[in-house]
Amino acid sequence: MLKNKTLLQESKNLLAFSAGVDSTALFFLLLENNISFDIAIVHYHTRPQAEEEIAYARKLANEHGLKCYTHDAPKIEKNFEAQARAIRYDFFNSLIAEYNYTTLLTAHHLGDRFEWMLMQFCKGAGCVEISGMKPIEKRTSYTLVRPLLHLDKQELLEYLHTNEIKYFEDASNSDSKYKRNLFRHEHTNPLLAQYLQGIKKSFEYLDADVEELIEEIEVKRFKALAYFKKTHSTRSNIRAIDRYLKSKGRVISASERKLLEENSSVVISREYIVSKNGVYTFIAPYVKATNMSKAFKEKFRILKIDPKLRGYLASDTDAEAFVSLLLE
Repeated sequence: MLKNKTLLQESKNLLAFSAGVDSTALFFLLLENNISFDIAIVHYHTRPQAEEEIAYARKLANEHGLKCYTHDAPKIEKNFEAQARAIRYDFFNSLIAEYNYTTLLTAHHLGDRFEWMLMQFCKGAGCVEISGMKPIEKRTSYTLVRPLLHLDKQELLEYLHTNEIKYFEDASNSDSKYKRNLFRHEHTNPLLAQYLQGIKKSFEYLDADVEELIEEIEVKRFKALAYFKKTHSTRSNIRAIDRYLKSKGRVISASERKLLEENSSVVISREYIVSKNGVYTFIAPYVKATNMSKAFKEKFRILKIDPKLRGYLASDTDAEAFVSLLLE
């Protein structure tokens, strides 16, 4: 059932675990295929059942000789899904950096991908956006792998029930206040039940088309500064920005994507600045510019560095020197 088994057998793997249907199925499929891994789970303190899920994660890890990393998330006051994603990926990124994991495994399945596609299509998107998740995505410091992306959730449930494997159901998955749940129950699930094989084949065609349309871009890093050489394809450039920010737990909104198409510098979520000069695109933490000398301003004006990026460079002398050498 797993895809990309050879890659996973040669990697140091960290599994994003939740104790739900998807990640529990992936946990046991990895064991079946003799793939080594550890697990990481976040406690959001939003449901009493979460305590049992954390305990189950620790129990499984102990039984199978795995490391189990847990993180207690701070209370999220608003925009729960976006904030929870940011917290989750900050945690995963810290583990990857500290323990040198080379892959992050997530249990996204075909239903998740189809749900994303329909939501993007209804907001307005091209084939790159609606193709959505990929089985393998190169991130700056690791590879994100989704070994279940070709499988429907019903196939995963059948696997768990056949093997009498315990899992938890998150009651919030039925809460229609979340748009993704509304799409899932009213559109995604009924269509998958009726047209599963056709939908699988359509994603194969979409993936092939995107490979032809989009140029892969290597995003490099110097400390907290990311950068890459711009291409002539705006879509490819924005995809590189999107993938990098996703690795930091930030998702570009449709309005931010539009701004990136039309402007040389855009602040994302009040946290990151994306700035383009003649040759490079830079992505850095957004720092408001203060106390910059006249000489500093003049130097980066000549180098065509937007004022919105100068705040970060002024806060990090190493990054300032690096960008100066890169552009001179």
